[in-house]
Amino acid sequence: MSSETKDTDPDHPAAGDLEPGDLMPRRERAADQPDTDPADLSSVAAGVAATGTADSRTSAADVTAAVASEPPPDTVGSGRYGLPGVPMNRAHPFYIGFAGAAGALTAIWLLGLLGQLSSVLTLLVVALFLALGLEPVVALLERRGLSRGWSVTVVFVGVILVFAGFVSAVVPALVTQGAELTKAAPDLVDSFQKSSLVQSLDHRYGLISSITTQIQGRLKNGETVMQLFGGVYGAGAAVVSGAFSTFTVLVLTLYFTASLRSMTEAAYRLVPSSRRPRVKLLADEIIRRIGGYIAGQFAVASINGLFTFIGLMALQLPYPLVLAITVALFGLIPLVGATLGAIIVVLVGLFHSWQYALIIFVYYMVYQQIENYLIAPRIMARTVSVPGAVAVVAALAGGTLLGVLGALIAIPVAAGLLLIMQEVLIPRQAKH
Repeated sequence: MSSETKDTDPDHPAAGDLEPGDLMPRRERAADQPDTDPADLSSVAAGVAATGTADSRTSAADVTAAVASEPPPDTVGSGRYGLPGVPMNRAHPFYIGFAGAAGALTAIWLLGLLGQLSSVLTLLVVALFLALGLEPVVALLERRGLSRGWSVTVVFVGVILVFAGFVSAVVPALVTQGAELTKAAPDLVDSFQKSSLVQSLDHRYGLISSITTQIQGRLKNGETVMQLFGGVYGAGAAVVSGAFSTFTVLVLTLYFTASLRSMTEAAYRLVPSSRRPRVKLLADEIIRRIGGYIAGQFAVASINGLFTFIGLMALQLPYPLVLAITVALFGLIPLVGATLGAIIVVLVGLFHSWQYALIIFVYYMVYQQIENYLIAPRIMARTVSVPGAVAVVAALAGGTLLGVLGALIAIPVAAGLLLIMQEVLIPRQAKH
């Protein structure tokens, strides 16, 4: 075949179409070719030299070296194992159905994993929100001249002292009241049997004898003993699990508080550099609002507990410290927590006399107004600004989804979402 034929035939392009390092033209290199015999290297070089249109930079020696440097045919898909098939049509119904089913099964599997990890995720969320609540205190100590390490140490020592004080106040009271109840149980049962109402019911319907027969029959039944043993074992396991969870939350809170800045900086690096400054500003503001809300809620609940302790001491009711801590813990629950704590204290006062219950009821009615219109607005003014309707809906939704934990975190999360809507969504819609 002459050189003119090679120049005009599309299956035999000119040597000028070759580049240094190319074994064959680009459009033919993708096709499957038979193995190249090293003995044919000289003929290939001669053919290139015979073409008058070859580039001066491409010599026979260059082509020979290029051919010799090519990897073995079996590593580049020489066709010895068959030709590749036609790619699957992604618009084919089978492909769409299979991909959709695989995606649905993967989503169900991931949801199952999340369900199994729900307890662990709950501990992580609690520890993270506690760390966010402690961050304003750490920042305050840093502004006073302490390093971050010392600030975290001081704050966490204070947290441990508060927790130890709570345990030392509650556990002895529970043990003492349990022992007193055990000792007084026979007298309580005897007084219950001798009451006029019970005597009248027993005379008419044989109430006491019926209850006695039922108790004796259940005690003789082995299933009752196993149920009692299971209940005691379950209570012990719950206590151990609660202690372990509390310790885990404390450790995770310390870790999150110490490494909060490094964690946020690592998260910011995942954002494109063009959007990183704005994302950082928004995220820092959300963290500040969430942390400020949690710290403010702790402050409001602590003030409620302090005044409750002072009032119970003045009335000389038993266990004022336990009741004050209970009121403070309930005060952490948004909207209804303070009311629930007040109801508990009123019921305790009612066991002593209705006059005590009335005094406590009036006190909490007055205090609730002071807290709602004086204490809480001043503390929360610089943290979150959530409309009342949004706060109610968020607390109800959070409580329905995650219980008490959801009610606690619902309002700060709503505050963060409102910030994103005000700074991102609304300005974007205003441009269109």
